[in-house]
Amino acid sequence: MPVINRLPDLLVNQIAAGEVVERPASVLKEVLENAVDAGSRAIEVQLEQGGVRRIRVSDDGCGIERDDLALALERHATSKIASLDDLERVGTMGFRGEALAAISAVARTTITSRATGASHAWKIDGDDRSLSPAALNAGTVVDVADLYYNTPARRKFLKSESTEYAHCDEMFRRVALARPDLGMQLSHNGRVIHRLPAGEADRRVAALMGDDFLAHAREVHAEGGPLRLTGFASLPAYSRASRDAQYFFINGRYVRDKLLTHALREAYADILHGSRHPAYVLFLELDPAGVDVNVHPAKIEVRFRESRAVHQFVFHAVKRTLAESGASRAGLVADEDGVIHPPVTPAAMDAAPPSTSPAARHWPPAGASQGRLAMDSASRSYFDFVGSARPASALPQARASSSGDSVATAEPRSWAPPPPLPRSEAAPPLGYAIAQLHGIYVLAQNEAGLVLVDMHAAHERILYERLKTVLDGTPSIQRLLIPAVFSVGPKDMAAAEECAEVLLRMGFEVAPAGPQELAVRTVPALLASAPVAELMRKLLEELREFPATEVATTRRNELLATMACHGAVRANRQLTLPEMNALLRDMEATERADQCNHGRPTWTQLTMSDLDRFFMRGQ
Repeated sequence: MPVINRLPDLLVNQIAAGEVVERPASVLKEVLENAVDAGSRAIEVQLEQGGVRRIRVSDDGCGIERDDLALALERHATSKIASLDDLERVGTMGFRGEALAAISAVARTTITSRATGASHAWKIDGDDRSLSPAALNAGTVVDVADLYYNTPARRKFLKSESTEYAHCDEMFRRVALARPDLGMQLSHNGRVIHRLPAGEADRRVAALMGDDFLAHAREVHAEGGPLRLTGFASLPAYSRASRDAQYFFINGRYVRDKLLTHALREAYADILHGSRHPAYVLFLELDPAGVDVNVHPAKIEVRFRESRAVHQFVFHAVKRTLAESGASRAGLVADEDGVIHPPVTPAAMDAAPPSTSPAARHWPPAGASQGRLAMDSASRSYFDFVGSARPASALPQARASSSGDSVATAEPRSWAPPPPLPRSEAAPPLGYAIAQLHGIYVLAQNEAGLVLVDMHAAHERILYERLKTVLDGTPSIQRLLIPAVFSVGPKDMAAAEECAEVLLRMGFEVAPAGPQELAVRTVPALLASAPVAELMRKLLEELREFPATEVATTRRNELLATMACHGAVRANRQLTLPEMNALLRDMEATERADQCNHGRPTWTQLTMSDLDRFFMRGQ
């Protein structure tokens, strides 16, 4: 029978290194976190050969006393916790006290440190634990060389120098984003890569994520009880093909948490294409007692005590931020030099709308009801007669009652071209329509320059948001004078019968009109001008794939998106100027109007500066 033996300390540390020291980036993470915990104001990182040859981290923190240097290299020796209560309220980045011991077991490690008030610094060798006087102004220098020199099997698993450096760079970015108040510098093989002065969070984010991200992101700020969420979340048009630009911090600690990832994915669900991923830098603050960080050796996973509350808080905070339509904030004004801020290049068709201006902050003007403009009824009627060649003033406006039995008719009104753009804070952010291009795009003029709108995508979003609101109550329906009859197959006939109640709640009264025919007698009032047969066939196609109960709950929004897509104005429909202006006003008053239901942008802005540069005016 095998004999149980106590393992040597070196072997114990090398086993621990397998969990803590996966690659050079793991070493950098642990040493950087110690530098942050030391109260540093400036941290410098030097790498050689992707961190495999050397990782040197210098800080100006409180330093380590001479008598504590040897303990710093022992397992489970730490100054950061002393009791179970401390462990349950961890406020530091590191706390286990095993990182330096594990690192020194697989690399040539030296620590030089000068404690605050000490006459000089001391240096300890990680191999023989010998102490010697050293020269250092303040703080600590941790030098880790020849990673896995004594465990060649582990070294074979390391990747190329460029790959290992990329992982180290990513680790540096995480710490730098979490602590914009610290000056930080990273160099590789003698070349300075990042030189980041201490400053505001937005400047640090711009330096590491790029100016484009910051220009195309919304600032998040939400508080609720003990929870506080701040940071930046990108607009859907800035989405990426991978998750490489997603940073979430809890009390300053970078984490990857499935619950938070799900909350953010749900917040983007209505506005982001399924194959794309958002970019964000978000900081969640809460009582340390409300989150357990002692879940994983690398301290990258956490567990919340009130997980549901955290999920809902993050979900609603980000969703509310993204729901604000950029169309309502697009009324830019020129500065005293005549420059429009911020510039948007014509090539950046997927760029986010410009930032808020004084004009946008005062829109809509006083007198608007619940965020909607008190517009002329003729200007609002494009939902009812979109595509008609006649002027809006000559057409009645169909308005169905909740029972669908009556139709109200608006008095014809004359219409004049829009006035010149007013130089006032009451100017509409998206300006006034001036033309339609190939029956697809609406061209409008605002204070900043030219606005281009994809009329189908914009109308689709407006309809979708209205359908969601209407179906939360009792939907207004339009009774068709002549029922729409169309032929269907056996599967569609069965789906219509099984989901008749669901369809009725959505505003569709559907009944058999023959062995292979269905008749639609009512439709939602918002879709009165939609192609009924085409829309119903698409709905039945989706309904037959899922149980009626699931359709009525989890898949409701997907069905509404289908309805909105088929009910929206189609290409090659000629709109009058009042109809185009009504579309612009509705975009300004609709949440998430910057993207259609499929995540595509609905509009973009070309400033006068953009146009001047294109035509080389003044050059």
